[in-house]
Amino acid sequence: MDTPTSEHKPSSQADVLPELLAEYMVDMKCEGCVNAVKNKLLTVNGVKGVDVDLSNQVVRILGSTPVKIMTKALEQTGRKARLIGRGVPEVFLISSAVAEFKGPDTFGVIRMVQRNMELARIEANLSGLSPGKHSWSINEYGDQTRGAASTGKVFNPTKEEITKEAVGDLGTLHADENDETFFSGVEEKLRVADLIGRSIVVYGTEDKSDPGITAAVIARSAEVCENYKKLCSCDGTTIWESSDRFCYRQSLIK
Repeated sequence: MDTPTSEHKPSSQADVLPELLAEYMVDMKCEGCVNAVKNKLLTVNGVKGVDVDLSNQVVRILGSTPVKIMTKALEQTGRKARLIGRGVPEVFLISSAVAEFKGPDTFGVIRMVQRNMELARIEANLSGLSPGKHSWSINEYGDQTRGAASTGKVFNPTKEEITKEAVGDLGTLHADENDETFFSGVEEKLRVADLIGRSIVVYGTEDKSDPGITAAVIARSAEVCENYKKLCSCDGTTIWESSDRFCYRQSLIK
């Protein structure tokens, strides 16, 4: 089955995904586990390097591969894996953020990492949207007392003319016939540090004529080399016991 795609507003760098460093907690016991993990990851398109810290059960992956694909590759080795941090390898303090959709109809996570001052990497992995095209955006406020309707206008810090696209306009997502949605791309002029506390909103159609069908607040997430916790921050269970469906934080948010 083809991977769901997303239509996106034009960007001169939209077809070049920046390299990031991802850190996973991986259930490894011995050097055989280490070799199996390395050998598998190095066959994945976009992976440039793999470093394994067996004592901490941490795997660091450098490359442009989306989180969904890296996670699947790790699980194909027969080992449990959880993403614990993501960021720029040479500058660990650049912001990253996450927005979690916890239902009742839409579930999933959207991750954002600042690659440089002018470019942010965005990945979305959602389920529950009706098949077809859905507009999505970053809106001004994190207020969800009335759901998406109370999140304000599309975020536009540049205050450009109304005829121009706002920075927070993320284009169009596409949900497949199984109600699954996946997107991986970049956004120019987007500063992740400016987005904390705002909302990501998904709309029922391609336009934004309705107030949006679901929304999630954007929160700071762990950078690489920041979070080696082995407990899930959602419910206190060990990271391997956490639920795949409902525990989207997976030790990401502090």
